This record gives sequence, C-alpha cells and structure tokens, in this order.
Amino acid sequence: MKLYCLSGHPTLPCNVLKFKSTTIMLDCGLDTTSVLNFLPLPLVHSPRLSKLPSWVSKDGTINLEKELKECAGRVFVDSQPEFCLPERELLDLSTIDVILISNYHCMMALPYITEHTGFTGTVYATEPTLQIGRLLMEELVKFMERVPKAQSATCWKNKEIQRMLPGPLKDAVDVWTWKRSYSMQEVNSALSKVQLVGYSQKVELFGAVQVSPLSSGYSLGSSNWVIQSHHEKVAYVSGSSLLTTHPQPMDQSSLKNSDVLILTGLTQMPTANPDGMLGEFCSNLAMTIRAGGNVLVPCYSSGVIYDLLECLYQFIESANLGTTPFYFISPVANSSLEFSQIFAEWLCHNKQSKVYLPEPPFPHAELIQTNKLKHYPSIHGDFSSEFRQPCVVFTGHPSLRFGDVVHFMELWGKSGLNTIIFTEPDFSYLDALAPYQPLAMKCVYCPIDTRLNFHQVSKLLKEVQPLHVVCPEQYTQPPLTQSHRSDLMLELQPPPMPYRRCSVLNLPFRRRYERVYILPELANSLVPSEIKPGVSMATVSAVLHSKDNKHTLQSVPKPPPVPPSKKRKRVMEEPPVVLAPKPLLSGAVPLEAFLATLQKHGITEVKVEETADGHILHLQAEDTLIQLEEDGTHIVCDNNEPLRTTLRDLVLRFLQKL
Repeated sequence: MKLYCLSGHPTLPCNVLKFKSTTIMLDCGLDTTSVLNFLPLPLVHSPRLSKLPSWVSKDGTINLEKELKECAGRVFVDSQPEFCLPERELLDLSTIDVILISNYHCMMALPYITEHTGFTGTVYATEPTLQIGRLLMEELVKFMERVPKAQSATCWKNKEIQRMLPGPLKDAVDVWTWKRSYSMQEVNSALSKVQLVGYSQKVELFGAVQVSPLSSGYSLGSSNWVIQSHHEKVAYVSGSSLLTTHPQPMDQSSLKNSDVLILTGLTQMPTANPDGMLGEFCSNLAMTIRAGGNVLVPCYSSGVIYDLLECLYQFIESANLGTTPFYFISPVANSSLEFSQIFAEWLCHNKQSKVYLPEPPFPHAELIQTNKLKHYPSIHGDFSSEFRQPCVVFTGHPSLRFGDVVHFMELWGKSGLNTIIFTEPDFSYLDALAPYQPLAMKCVYCPIDTRLNFHQVSKLLKEVQPLHVVCPEQYTQPPLTQSHRSDLMLELQPPPMPYRRCSVLNLPFRRRYERVYILPELANSLVPSEIKPGVSMATVSAVLHSKDNKHTLQSVPKPPPVPPSKKRKRVMEEPPVVLAPKPLLSGAVPLEAFLATLQKHGITEVKVEETADGHILHLQAEDTLIQLEEDGTHIVCDNNEPLRTTLRDLVLRFLQKL
C-alpha cells in the first residue's frame, strides 16, 4: 500500500492512495496562496496601481519592467493571478480510478485534474459539496474573466532569473507549473464526472474495496472517508470539527479499528478560539459603525459567512445597529444564500427541526426579508444606486487580489475611520494587504477556523485508536513562530508518519488475508474429520475462479465421456487426468512411544540425539537415520526398501490422516 503526496499545503490536500489494485485520489485542493505574489485586479482603472515603478535588479542586469512592479518595498508580478497546482509528474494521473472529495474547499483543483490528465474515472462527493463547490468555482472564473489582463508574465519564472529575485518570489515553489484559472466550460465538464453519495452509503470499487463518506462536522456536506476491504481499513480524516455550528455533527465511531488513519486539514489557527473571535468580530464592527466608518469583510461566498450573519442577527438589536445596511456582494451571492436554506438534511439537528415548522433554518432569510441584508452580483448596476454609508460589506476574495473587495480597498483604504476585518484563515493578512500599503484604514484579524485543534485531535485519536497515523510533516513539529509550543504538534505512540509535497510513503501494513467464497454444491461434498475436540477439518479439491476481485472455489469439472472412435486422436486432446488427492497428515510423533514400538519390532540399538527442531534417531545396526521434527519426519535409509517401508508405516500409526 502506497501514499503519494501531491500537495504541500496541509489544509488543501491532494494525496493518492494505491490500495488493493485501486488508485484513489483523496481530495484535490488548489493552493491559492500563490496569488499573493501578484498585483490586485481592480474593477475600475486604478491610477495608483498603474503608476507603480517597475522592479529592476540593483546591478541592472535583470530588467522585467513589463512583468514585475514594486510597491511599499515588496515586488509583485503584474499579470493574471496564477495558482499552484497539485504535483502532476509524480505518477500518471490518467491511472486514477476515483477521486474522493471531503469538502467544497478541497475540490477547487478538480478541473485541472479531470480535464488535462486523461482521467477517465469517477468523482464521489455529497450534494452540498458539489453544489457549493460549483458556486465557488463559478465565482473564481467570473472574478478572473471580469478583469482580463492583456499580457501574461512568464520571464520571471525562468529558474535562473527567479533565483535573483527578492523574496518571497525567490522562494516560491514550482512556479513554472503555476496556471491561470480554468474556464466555465472546464468546470462544467469536470463536475459532470461527479457521482453523488450520502453519509454512510457504501460504494463498491471494482469489488476490491468499499468506500463510504462520514459526516465530518466542518461544513455543509463535508465528509471523512473510510476505505476498507474485507480485512483492512483505512480512514481519511480531512477538515473535521467537533464544535456545534450549522453542519451535522462529526461521526467518530465509524473511524474505529483503522489500520491506517490519514490525517489532514487541522485548524490553521491553533491558538485562536472561534467563539472569542466571533465576539471580537462583532465588537470591532459595532465600534467602527458608531464612529461613522465602514466595515469591509473579505470572505468566501459560503461557509463561515453563514455563521457571521447568524451571529450578527443576534447582535444587531442589542448593539443598536438596526439601521446599518449589510451588503453581500458576489456573482453567486443569491445562490449561496438560497442553497444554505435547502440542504436541510445536511444541517445540525436544531436547524433541521426548523424546516418542519416551517421556518428557514438560517436567520439570514429574515435579514433579507426585513431589508437589513441585501445581496448583489457585483458593484455595478443596482448596488451603486442603492449603496449608502456607513455600512458593512461582505465580499470576496479573501486574498484581496481579485473580486469586488479590490474596489473597496481602493475606495476606503485612505480613511482611518474604516476597518477591514479578516475572518478567513487561509491567507496571511499582512501579505494580503502588502500591495495596498501605505494604508490608513484599521485592520483587525479575527480568523475563524472551526477545524480540529491539536488537543481535540489527540483526544479523538485516543478514542478511535488507529494502528498507524499518517499526516503532513507540519503537524509533527511546533510552528516556526512558536518553536517552544510542543502542545501545537502531534505527539503519538508510535510516532506519526510525516509526508510532504512529492513524498511517496510505503504504508506499514501488509495484506495477509483474502476472502474466498465456496459454492454450495462443493461445500456439500466436503467430509470434515475431527482432529482435536471441537476442531474439524476437510480437504478441498477445487478450481479457483477470480473475477472483479471476487474469488470463488468451484467443483473440478468432470472430463466429458470420450465417444468411441475408430480414428486415433492426437495425444494433446486427451482430458487431463485428475488424481485422487493424497491424505494430509497431522499430529506429532511422541518419542517414548515411538521407541517402544521400534523395540517391539526388533530394533533395539537406537541412539537419540536432540536438535534445535526435534530429535534424530540413529538405528545403528541398520545404518539408518530418522529425523523427527516439528514440521516433518525424514527417514534416511540406503538400499533397504523393506525396512524403509516398515519404518514409514510405524511413523504413520501416530499421525492422523485427513
């Protein structure tokens, strides 16, 4: 069993598991942190960005004035943002049989894999994962297509040139493999390969293994996966949460008795408590509005935003923010808010019960009805005529490199009254803000990450007790910034097996057993004989038939009767002769009783020698050796066939025949 790691990002995983003649891809996350190296894409022409000076190396040898621009001491690529894809050279991706998706954040690289590698398999995901994943992909495509860039920067990717660039461009990984966004046509083609599954549904893969999704408690429809054969079990835990938020709670009991547990997608903010962050989010928001400023929340169009709106719903009245407008701007804002209300069976119990009242499970429905929350596809059109300040704007993208958020950064960045509140943990907020410096607006960092922290995951592993744990190497050492915090890492016995981008791990367990079925008529013909009290055995002569990884013992076909024929047939055509099987022997030859039997038969001069495995008997007068060992008996007797036969029969008296 082998595991290939194609992504170095622990919360955006992409691994391939080879198990029992199947090749299974576990998630295909897209590492979007690469976009932080690019300049933002403004929706309206930005004089500030267009006047940035070009970067030239100190000695003047490298001049990429069309590609690299300098801003506040940092160097950025002036081109369409590009993404760091999962590694595609480590193994032939056309051999992948299935892709298992654990949540909608971990499927953003799907079109790159299904459309450009010769992939012909099936993708399995739950319905909310598919539908919300589609929205996030559609949003990404629209953000990119809305602001097309004429030129594409490629020279800076040359290995020799990249080495001379300032950091962080110098240290960027595999830049020559970075790719622009896919098209909507590729998205639709990739998602047409998805087959929907429900929690605990068992899916057979070629008769070899069974895969089954379990609720992971992190987002709508998010799953952990169990991959098992008759005798082995692998659990894949990715992006799970034990907190009580809107999704169904995590199913832990089904992860028990795993031979290997592959663990990824832990919290990116192990020291930040999500509840505390929500409180801080609300108080900073209220403070800014009361001072007459605007609040900008760069966020994804699904996920944490539902919890933020729910939190604000309870907070608005008590903080006297009833008249403040809340705007949610995204090409998919309307679909996202509606989808969250219709996936009732994927929600936690108290939200499910509201559906039968009938009430909308999420309170943002009421915010929309009472006109407190308005949503728009973009800043153009209706929004510009209805927009009034001070207000709160939820919009994407959290990287601040593309989407409507770029416009608000340019619009509000120069005033100290306004505040930007970061809630998504995927991007370093300092790196996100770098191309907007110098910035007057206040910045508040309230990362809300509900995924498992190290304390919770240690407790979980104690309960489910897998034999081996495999995880990204980042989890086996404390974070670089807090090297003294040994509580921010996994400490297990035996130690977890770490992996990094491009690792290939041999997983530490071997398949020992295979299930074989026996046909009823063959079973009926067996005659068991008791070899010790309560244990019976029978020998089987059969033909082993293997198809679709199912093995069956069938009766040996009887040779057809040969019709009497005048002509002599060729020897080759004669049916094979099936000999009756020899009896199997079992038991042990007791030394004292055997010596007594030899004496009765006139063999008296016997010298006994002890060996590591048993005894050697020298019959001195007959010049013969008898080796009695645990797993066999040998009679060494030269040119005296009658004696050898007699000795053999004496040995057989003590053994059982099957």
